[in-house]
Amino acid sequence: MQLEVLQRKENPLLKRVEVTFKATHKAEPTPTRDALRAFLAKELKATKDIVVIDYQASTFGRYETVGAAKVYKSKEEALAVERKHILVRNKLIEPEVKEKEAVPKPEKPAPRAEKAEKPAAPAPKAEAPKAEGKPEPKPEKGAPRDEKKPATKEEKKPAEKREEKKDEKKAEKKPEGKKKEAK
Repeated sequence: MQLEVLQRKENPLLKRVEVTFKATHKAEPTPTRDALRAFLAKELKATKDIVVIDYQASTFGRYETVGAAKVYKSKEEALAVERKHILVRNKLIEPEVKEKEAVPKPEKPAPRAEKAEKPAAPAPKAEAPKAEGKPEPKPEKGAPRDEKKPATKEEKKPAEKREEKKDEKKAEKKPEGKKKEAK
């Protein structure tokens, strides 16, 4: 793996050196954050524990990883300035494990004496496995529907009343077939 420092900037206020880098890694997988920290420490003549990588990104189809890192004067400076999740990613501190609140769980009631005295019942007979086949097919549009009983006036809904009126009008409009008279 080859490491190239693209930009280097001194930041005396925060007592660090800010670096952007490009790592070329032909015939190798994307380097880990730990491996990049080691290479940066060697390149910048520092120890691994004061190098913090902000981000690293590999491009699909290329053998390059670009990123940004910070090299502090001491580990204490890094711990004081850097955000916790970045320190955890760089393994400078251990992640905090949230402890679950001590909420007492409701205890299960003791089994009743009646149940304990009864002998174990024989296991029920195993039922034949039900076929989990396809659901019943829906009737096709052309298939005749089940006829319903005509509803009484009290049971009819407004929509049904409208449909009934339409049916009556259609029946009135249809002329009855005229018979042709033979000569």
